[in-house]
Amino acid sequence: MKLLITSNIPGEIYDELKENFEITYHDSNVPLKKKEIIEKINGQDALLCPLSDKIDKDVIDAGRDLKIIANYGAGFDNIDIAYAREKGIVVSNAPAPASAVSTAELAFGLMLAAARKIVSGDKVTREGGFYGWRPTFYLGSQLKGKTLGIIGLGNIGKNLAKRAKAFEMKVIYYSRTRKEDFEKEFGIEYRDRDDVIKNSDFLSLHTAFVPELHHMISKKELEMMKKSAILINASRGPIVDEEALAHALIAKEIAGAALDVYEFEPKVNEKLLDLSNVILAPHLGNATFEARLEMGENAKDNLIDFKNGKTPKNKVN
Repeated sequence: MKLLITSNIPGEIYDELKENFEITYHDSNVPLKKKEIIEKINGQDALLCPLSDKIDKDVIDAGRDLKIIANYGAGFDNIDIAYAREKGIVVSNAPAPASAVSTAELAFGLMLAAARKIVSGDKVTREGGFYGWRPTFYLGSQLKGKTLGIIGLGNIGKNLAKRAKAFEMKVIYYSRTRKEDFEKEFGIEYRDRDDVIKNSDFLSLHTAFVPELHHMISKKELEMMKKSAILINASRGPIVDEEALAHALIAKEIAGAALDVYEFEPKVNEKLLDLSNVILAPHLGNATFEARLEMGENAKDNLIDFKNGKTPKNKVN
C-alpha cells in the first residue's frame, strides 16, 4: 500500500511504517498547502496527517485510491468524516493518555504564568526594566484560595482539576455529563455553565469542538466574568470569539487571557498580538515527547491494522 505522510513524525514511528508501506513523506513541520496535498494524494492508498491539515471534499476527491485517513492526534474535526464515509474511506484518530496529562500541564502552566505575569516579566527584564526588588513591583496573584472554573471535565479537565487541588484552589466545573464520583474523590463542585463563568478567578476551557459550541465564549459570557478573571483556552480556537475577547481585554473587562489555540489557526487576531495582558502559545498542549510518541504508536497501529484487514481500534466513522 502507498502512504502519504504530510508532516514530520518521530523517527521510530516512520521507521516502522516504512517496513509496511511505500511512503511519500513530507519531512517538514512547514505545512503543505491544500494544492500540494491534492497533488501528492493522487495514487495514494492511505493518508497520515496532523490536525492542522484540512482534509475536505476537494482533498478526498483527489485521493481516488484513498482507503484510510489516519489523523495524528485525538481530534478529527479537520476531516470531512461524513464525506469520507460516503466514499467508503475509513477515518481513525490517535488518542493518548499522555496527551491529556500534557495538555492539562500546559493549561496549568498558562494559568500560573498569567497569574504571576511571567511572560511579560521576562520581556521587562530583557528590556532593562528590572531595577531590583521593590515591594510593589510587578505584582501578580497567588493561586492558593482562588477559584478555578473548568468547562468540560473530560480527561484533560480531570487532570487539570487534580493539579489545581494540589495548589489548594477551589475547583468548580460544568460538563455535559456530571462526574459525581470524581467530585467526591477530589472535592470539586458541579455548577451550571453560567455560574462557573461568573464565579471563576480562572476559567479554563476543555470541551471538544462541535459546531454548536462555536463562540461558546463571546461578548455575553465575557461580560459575565469577574473583572479580575483570566481566561485560558487550550481546547479549540473557535470556542472563543477572538474579536469579543480582544475587546474585553482592551477595555479591561477581564484581567487577562492565555491562549494555546486560535479561531483561525495558525493566524492570530492582530489585536491580540499587541496586548500585554494575553499570553499566546503556539498550540503546545500535547507537544511533549511522551504524548506525540504515544499518538504516533496509535496512528501507526491503525494504519497497519487496516493494511492487514483488521478494523483499526480507533476508527471514528
